[in-house]
Amino acid sequence: MRRLHFSDPDFEARFAALVSERRDTPEDVEASVRDVLAAVRAEGLAAVLRFGAQFDGVELDEAGLRVTPEEIEAGAAACAPEVREAIAFAAERIRTYHERQRPADARFTDTAGVEMGWRWGPIEAVGVYVPGGRAAYPSTVLMNAVPAKVAGVGRIAMVTPPGKLQPAVLAAAQAAGVTEIWRVGGAQAVAALAFGAGPIAPVDKIVGPGNAFVTAAKRRVYGVVGIDALAGPSEIVVVADGLNRADWIAADLLSQAEHDPAAQSILITDDEAFAAQVEAQIEVQIATLATGAVAQASWRDHGAVIIAPLDQSPRLVDALAPEHVEFAVADPDALADQVRHAGAMFLGRHAPEAIGDYVAGSNHVLPTSRAARFSSGLSIYDFIKRTSFVKCDAAAFEALGPATVALAEAEGLPAHARSAALRLGQGAQES
Repeated sequence: MRRLHFSDPDFEARFAALVSERRDTPEDVEASVRDVLAAVRAEGLAAVLRFGAQFDGVELDEAGLRVTPEEIEAGAAACAPEVREAIAFAAERIRTYHERQRPADARFTDTAGVEMGWRWGPIEAVGVYVPGGRAAYPSTVLMNAVPAKVAGVGRIAMVTPPGKLQPAVLAAAQAAGVTEIWRVGGAQAVAALAFGAGPIAPVDKIVGPGNAFVTAAKRRVYGVVGIDALAGPSEIVVVADGLNRADWIAADLLSQAEHDPAAQSILITDDEAFAAQVEAQIEVQIATLATGAVAQASWRDHGAVIIAPLDQSPRLVDALAPEHVEFAVADPDALADQVRHAGAMFLGRHAPEAIGDYVAGSNHVLPTSRAARFSSGLSIYDFIKRTSFVKCDAAAFEALGPATVALAEAEGLPAHARSAALRLGQGAQES
């Protein structure tokens, strides 16, 4: 963990180094992913099954690849009642939030008499990647699948690494309306969704987080299919005054540090004594966490405490462009209103980032690695597309045709020019 003081003469240089710090997962995966994608594209299901045995240690055949409706029902039923209730609660809040994002179609006639507009429609098929391994992620299912359902996506194909399917994940799939689940993970799952593999039909877009292999595979199949984003390690910035409880703020910082040794947690405060209390609390809490080793590595290698006037925090947050930012201050809106670059903001002492991960209703799939400068979190807009239209009668075309011819000729495209020129003056011949 490093500590930066706004009053230090080298503050700006040290802060710039913090902003530009690379936290890529240290895995050389590109060559491996390239080979997996090529094999699945060429061989289809045979390659998917082979890589599942090689990388996941699970031998499957075509019949065992799909999770049956009976398995989904039985798994969901095995989920603890209080967890099922929480999943239903979260799903409804996520659904309600994303329904408010639905855009309107438009149709209008301009002063030249040209009828124009746009209409929105859902993507036909979407693949959702849900990580497996050491933890179950029902929230990943909800945050990716519920907005897709709200958008009207007709087919949602969920993939998750083979092995024991956690009841909470199956309960979340059921709550989100996902009925197509495949036991396949890693780069081979991304390849199967992009190219198709046996019974796994290709999709039009792939969303959902994964490890470095999954991210590299999504990068390589982009263009064949759409993707949501290239997710990096988690990030949080907490802007807090000295009137907060130190244990609350420490827990907020650790909520991201426990994700990944490359995650980054940053405290900005104007109270040095409070900062010391938070640092002490972090050490106390790390010792009690099952994820303590991961959190310790993250905090040690990438954590930071910045002592600075709070009125400087919007500028600092904008430079960091973090995935999450909390404003745990008396008047959070006054600071948050000045921020342009953040994936999601949490306002007030009782709005920890954790509620955004699960039940607030806003999406927790957010831009990382400073991508908040130019992108947004997952939303209904990731699952719909806009088609424009133009309708001209003869009079409207006469208003647009001459300029079309002039521009086409200026660009050296005679067929374009002829396409318009042939219609000029032909309105009387319309049938």
